[in-house]
This record gives sequence, C-alpha cells and structure tokens, in this order.
Amino acid sequence: MGKLAVYKYFSFMLLVITLMTSVFTFIGLYGGYASPARETAMAIIVLMLPIFVIGNVVTLAIWLIRRRWHWAVIPFVTLLWCIPYIGTFYQPSLFSSNNPDKSNLTIASYNVALFGREVTGFKADDILSEMKDHKVDILCLQEFMEQSGDHDNTATYLNSFGHMAKGRDDMAVFSRYPIVRSGTITFGPSNNSAMWADVRVNNHVVRVFNVHLETTGINRTLHKAAKHQMQGAPDDRAAFLSAIYGNFVRGMAVRAVQADTVARYISESPHPVILCGDFNDVPYSYTYRTMKGNLVDAFTECGSGLMSTLRGEKRFRIDYIFHDESLRGVNFFKMKLSYSDHDPIFLTLAF
Repeated sequence: MGKLAVYKYFSFMLLVITLMTSVFTFIGLYGGYASPARETAMAIIVLMLPIFVIGNVVTLAIWLIRRRWHWAVIPFVTLLWCIPYIGTFYQPSLFSSNNPDKSNLTIASYNVALFGREVTGFKADDILSEMKDHKVDILCLQEFMEQSGDHDNTATYLNSFGHMAKGRDDMAVFSRYPIVRSGTITFGPSNNSAMWADVRVNNHVVRVFNVHLETTGINRTLHKAAKHQMQGAPDDRAAFLSAIYGNFVRGMAVRAVQADTVARYISESPHPVILCGDFNDVPYSYTYRTMKGNLVDAFTECGSGLMSTLRGEKRFRIDYIFHDESLRGVNFFKMKLSYSDHDPIFLTLAF
C-alpha cells in the first residue's frame, strides 16, 4: 500500500505541474497584449516562455513513457499552440529561400556599440567592408559613432553608400539609393531614440524606420555595483537585487511607451514600411507585438535555424527587421561578428 500511495502522490503532483505549466504557457503566449506599465507580472511570464515550453516537452515525455495518453493531451495541445512562438526564434531550413536576383534589395541592421570606442577606425572600416561584401543597399546602425579618434566614420560610410540620414546622437541610416526625406523620433528624456528615412528605390519610395529602444538597465546596475565594491563599499545583496529588479521593470515599462510612439508613426506612414532596430526585448513581448502590428517578421518569413542576436551568454533575439505586407522577403540571416555585443542581421527583399 505504501508504494501505491507514493505512486498516486507522484501522479497527482505531476498532473498539478502539467496543468500549471500549461496555464502559465498560455498566459505567456497572450501576455504580450498587456502593457508592462500596467501588468508587470504578465510581462515577466512572457520572458519565461522558453522555460515553460521546455516544461511542456518534459511533461509530455513523462506522460508518454507512463502511457497516460489522456494526460499527455494537455502538454501536446499546449505545444501545438506554441508553434507560432517557437517560430519566432527557430525556423527549419526546409522553408528558407534565397533568390540572387539582381533586382533584390538588401537591408542590414546592426548595433555597433560605438565601435568599442576604439580610436583608429579599424572596427568601423571592417564592419563597412562586411556590408560591402554582402552588397547591402540600406544600412541601419544603432550606437553609431561619427568619429573614431581622427578617423571620420561618417565620411567613410558616405563614400561607399552615397546617402545618409542622421537621427539623434548615435542613430544613422546609410543608403545606396536617394534619401528624399527623414525625421527623428524622440522619447523624451531617454538617451534612446528612433528615426525614419524615405528612400527612393527605382520608382518606389519606402519608409525605413531605425529604432533603438530602452535597455534593461541590468548592465548599468552591475557596473555601478562593481564600482562601489572597488571603492570598498559594504556588500548589500538585498539592495543590489532590488536595484536590478527595479531597473528591469522600469525598462519594460519605458519600452512599452516607446513602442506605442513608434507604432503610431508607422501607422501614419504614407509609404510601405521597413522597420529595423534593437528593440531590447524578446519575441511575443508587448514591445514586439506593438512594433510588429501588421508588419511581417522577416525571420519567420524567410529565415532558418536558431535565431539569437545577442552574443555571449545572453543569447536572446532582440534585434529585428519587419516589413510591409506588400513586400516579399526572400532571405534573412545574421553574421557572427566580434565587433559588438550584437550580431548584424540582414534581409533581402524581392523588389
């Protein structure tokens, strides 16, 4: 009887875990419709979606091994519901395409991290060389630094692209096609901003948005804590964790407001839109859903493999290229470059 009681208890707890995992998965899948400024808990659950997806896989495997088919239905149906979400960071190569037609338009987006603040210009030149090798027509840069020591990065990039639109501070769009108009989108006192540029491609005009949204603030908190520690300040772990959480929550709320602002500009565009940038947020978040709107996520359309755009230990997808439904993507990919904490992403459009 003792073994039977343990068996029943294990089955009951597994069922509870299965149900809770399924419920939290669905909350995460639809949590991106609620602004983090109002629903912080829901926004955090969205961030934990990969964990819940893995949890559903594990519970499904256990129920199948135990041949409890009726309970296996719960994680199985939940995983079926997760397919669109999984598609935002993984696409099978079977569905990717590549069309080398000369009439295609290639767009790249890259947070260059101020070229590492090096003073010789070699990083800026190497990045430009990579863009030329990939025949990039429109280049959206975040954290662009106009000067590296005595090296004029702006002039060097203009020599290769021919046209430039400058946003606030470190935002820039370079183009091989004429830029007929441009504008800046400010976010109040934030250091982050966005911009747009109307690019005339043959007989068509597209409005290219280049966006850099609020960061999480975690790195800034870590650096501040390390500085205090070097100065001999007492180690207050509770205050440190509180600061990280506070900056993280604040970042989500600020990005939500910034995303609303950019989405309004996109809805008012008189031309087809191409949206590029560093969103500092994950797929299915409020920021992602709001910015995407009716646009097409280029990776889910024509990308392949596992997609993350941050380098190092934090392998998340936070950089994106979206485009108007009237345009068609034929290839989306990233490059692994060591010049920044981000990887550059590329989209080729049939044009």
